[in-house]
Order: sequence, then C-alpha cells, then structure tokens
Amino acid sequence: MVSLGCARNTVDSEQMLAAFVERGWLIAARAIDADLVLINTCGFIEDARQESSDVIEQAAALKEAGRVSAVVVVGCLVQLQRAELPARFPAVDAWVGLAEPELIADACETALESSDPSPTTAFPEPAARSLESRPRLRITPRHSAYLRIAEGCLNRCNYCLIPAIRGPLRSRPEEGLLDEARSLIEDGARELMVIGQDTTNYGLDLYGDRRPAPLLRRLRELDGLEWLRLLYAHPAHISEDLIDVLAEGRPILPYIDIPIQHASPRILDAMGRGTDPDELRAVIGRVRERLPSPTIRTSVIVGYPGETDADFEEIIRFIAEMRFERLGAFAYSPEEGTPAAEMEGQVPEEVKAERLDAVMTLQQEIANEQSEALVDTEIDVVVDGKDIDGVWVGRTVRDAPDVDGSIRFEDTALEAGLFGRARVTEAYQYDLVGRMVHADNAADPSGESPANEADYGGRD
Repeated sequence: MVSLGCARNTVDSEQMLAAFVERGWLIAARAIDADLVLINTCGFIEDARQESSDVIEQAAALKEAGRVSAVVVVGCLVQLQRAELPARFPAVDAWVGLAEPELIADACETALESSDPSPTTAFPEPAARSLESRPRLRITPRHSAYLRIAEGCLNRCNYCLIPAIRGPLRSRPEEGLLDEARSLIEDGARELMVIGQDTTNYGLDLYGDRRPAPLLRRLRELDGLEWLRLLYAHPAHISEDLIDVLAEGRPILPYIDIPIQHASPRILDAMGRGTDPDELRAVIGRVRERLPSPTIRTSVIVGYPGETDADFEEIIRFIAEMRFERLGAFAYSPEEGTPAAEMEGQVPEEVKAERLDAVMTLQQEIANEQSEALVDTEIDVVVDGKDIDGVWVGRTVRDAPDVDGSIRFEDTALEAGLFGRARVTEAYQYDLVGRMVHADNAADPSGESPANEADYGGRD
C-alpha cells in the first residue's frame, strides 16, 4: 500500500490494511514483492493530485513490466476525478472512491482473479460510510495514533473541496470513540492525536452543540495515555470551555492547531472563513493567556483571488505580530467546482511564489529565534525511531508528527516509544538536537522496539 495525504487518509489506510489481513492477505514492504499495489490517493490541492498521479504512473509501469499483477487506486482523488482517471491510466485494474474497507478488499480480489480487462469501478456516496469503529493495522509508530472523531465538514470555505469529496459533517458517537481510544492504548499507543476536518464542530450534528471539550475531558481520564493533542481547530469555533480543558494539563498538551488562512478582513470574508483579524487576535490571546507555554500551529494561504499587495502585507504583519510557534504556508490552488476558482482577480503564479517565499522566510526567522531560545533548557520528548543514518529521532511536546519539527538525540541507547525529558544542545530552525536526561518506561514492556526503525520517516 501507498498511503498519501493527510492524517484522515492514514486512518482510512489503516482500516483497509486490517480488512486485508482479516482475509489472509500478507502486506509487502516493497511494491516489487507484491502481487497487488493499492494506492490511497489525496485530491485536496493540485500538488497533492500531482503526487497521486505520479505514484499511479509508477505503479502502472510496474504492472506493464510484469513486476506486479494488479494496481488498484482508491480515495479522495478517485472520488473527485472519477470520470477522467480511467482513461488517463488504462493499466489500473480498479477505481474505488471513499468506500468501506470491505468493498475495497472485494475490488482488489476481483482485480487479481478476473480475466475481464475493463477496470472495476465503485463510487459510493461518502455520507453512506459507516461511523462505527473498525479494526486498524496501524502504519504510524506503535506509541502514536490518530483518533478521528468525525467525517466530512460542515464549513463551506470558498476555496475548499473537502465537503464535496468527503461529504457533510458526521460526528462519531462519544462512547464509540472512547472504546476506540482504549483499544489504541491497549495496542501500545501512548500519544493520541484528535483529528477531524474541523474538530471544534464535533457533536454539532449529533448532539445539537459543539462538544470537543467534554470529549477531551473523558479521553484524558483513560489509563495509559501520556500525550493527547488537538488538531484542526477552526478559530471561529474555539470556545472558552475548550480553552479551559486545554489548560487542565496532562495528558492534554498545551498545543493547538488553529488554521487562520489569512489576516486581511477582505480576504477572510472572500474565503468564507467566518472570522476577522480582531477575532483571531482575541482567540490567540486567550489561548496564550490560559495555556502554560503554549504551542500554536497555524496555516496560511497566499495568492488568494483578489489578494492585493496591501492584503498580503496584512498577513506578513500578522505573522510578525503573533510569532506562531508552528506555521505552514501554501500558494492558493484553484479547485474546479469551488466558488474561489470562478472569482475575478486570480493572482499570477510568479506572484504567488514570491509571496510564499516571503512568508516562509519570515517564519524561518521566527522559528530560528524560538529554537535558539530552547538551547540549554529541558523539554518533554518522545522517541519515534531511527533515521536513515541510524540516529535516534523524536519529537517534543511542541511537535505533531509529519507537520512539525523533530529532535535528534545524541544518545545511542534509546528505544522507540520512550517518553521523557531531554536537554536541548543545538538548534537548527525547525529541528533540535538534544540528549535524554530522564526517560520513562518504554511503550512496550517487553523491551522490543515498537516501531520499525528502518522504515521511520515514511508511511508508504
């Protein structure tokens, strides 16, 4: 399997893999050792679609060379471009959108057994997918897992395809989430990351009000949980109760992901974000006032239709003022079918690139100053595994997997799944170097490393 895209896609991939194992399939580490290659695609923005297309092309070439027997492509890109993909990639044996894992497994079995050269296709409505907890063969390190609390999205941002791809918001029942969290902890997870398209809307469709805070309070009481991290919190929906629960302490971390997307009131209104710069300042200020040593991650979009030099200067000033601990920036990508794609004032690609570079240059300066300030201090860390050079690598409490920085350890006698405190000895913008000064017991009481050290750093 090749799993592309976001953490929500990772959960889908884990459920698919479990369905295959239950049927007696073996999962190969390399495509050339497999009978079938399964690709779970991302279709969120153009760069993600291009990456998915490149991987499909590589797998199709393996099939045409006789090195694999079948290729099956599933997920968001298939859901989005179901009409055009089969003609572009005739070597693919089956195309399945956002479907139940069992349907995907059926399509794969058919792809291997059928003599019919025409591809199998299945595109069920995303809203029909079950919200029940499913078995997962996790592809994250054993000590770290995602807990997806909802499917789809209620928001209607004018640039975003997610509601069209994944359907409307569908919150999962609280009791089922608690059962799944217990199961993940029993499987070795000591860090849970709460995810959804907008976690702050959790419960609105199911219970009539937003209930991420009550859910977090119940999760924090589970035995065996070391870290609990909240991602994808829409700034317009962050309540005082949610800030209160984030301030209650371990295992809930003083970390929150608040994607602001912009800081010009005119552009925020054009985006349909339902907030303005003053409201963003207020919510960020409340988080910083209440949480001890908080880490705020955000994301911004540059080059949105109609964005002038003055609009762009507002986002630069806002970033300089807020000094976010973590920030990701993206050049606007026009997505067919969204209102933004039809707006006047599309910004030239070269201007987008210049603005993106300016944002990232500013954030690198901020990140470097913040990292340098950590040298000769101690910080809570987790060991994730070894990198390709054989060096132990992990994360601090300030870092979520895949999107934030890392810490490389000077120690040689560590193991994956170890939580503890490290003294920072060096800093390199987003990444740190340190040595362990105190370590808890490893996540696996047998003493065996829970993660595959050789594969650390990749999810393919």
